[in-house]
Amino acid sequence: MQLFYHPQLDQSVTLFTFPEEESKHIVRVLRKKEGDRLMVTNGKGHLFETEIISAEPKRCKAQVVSCKKKHQKMHWFHMAVAPTKTNDRYEWFLEKATEIGVNEITPIFCEHSERKTVKKERLEKVIQAAMKQSLRTYLPQLNDPVRLDDFLKKEHKGLLFIAHCEDDEKMDLKRRVAPDKDITILIGPEGDFSHHEIQTAYDKGFLPVSLGESRLRTETAALVACTTVNMINNG
Repeated sequence: MQLFYHPQLDQSVTLFTFPEEESKHIVRVLRKKEGDRLMVTNGKGHLFETEIISAEPKRCKAQVVSCKKKHQKMHWFHMAVAPTKTNDRYEWFLEKATEIGVNEITPIFCEHSERKTVKKERLEKVIQAAMKQSLRTYLPQLNDPVRLDDFLKKEHKGLLFIAHCEDDEKMDLKRRVAPDKDITILIGPEGDFSHHEIQTAYDKGFLPVSLGESRLRTETAALVACTTVNMINNG
């Protein structure tokens, strides 16, 4: 099955038009024609079976044949991860986290961050492509980048964890995670969180966790955290 994305679709829609870029891909690349069936999600859990009624390269039109909704999991998983020095490594993390299963992602800028800007539009496209490739019907929420200090000023519910490299006493993440509990995990930049940032996170209720004995790159640490939470909630 191949999955397409149309964020404006809902259960009240019967006829719709794909955006120009998606229309071109459907008609010219995939060579779809009138009468062909396509599976489409709106990124909010709905899966639509649709039929092409006009295969125009710039305005491919379709009608909804049926619709069903997949229920969201019981827990809400929020990853706050510092952007990596090179864009492709952060995009790799976003792609894999979407495939494995994450609900919300916030890029955080820290004292030791080497990258202070991100192109959110580009990151959104990476997430959308990963959602379609992995046949998921929920699009992870990508928040605007924020300084860690500002992120910590906000209220965060559920289990709160920070993974860092200092020698504080830590418990393995897999022993901290509980099934069906909301969870937020902080992952720092290549230079790690500063001591001040770690103490501020502690003051806000974040507990230190270990992701294993090895020292991991930012994107690897984030992926290990995603995998651990996914395994605990699907075990």
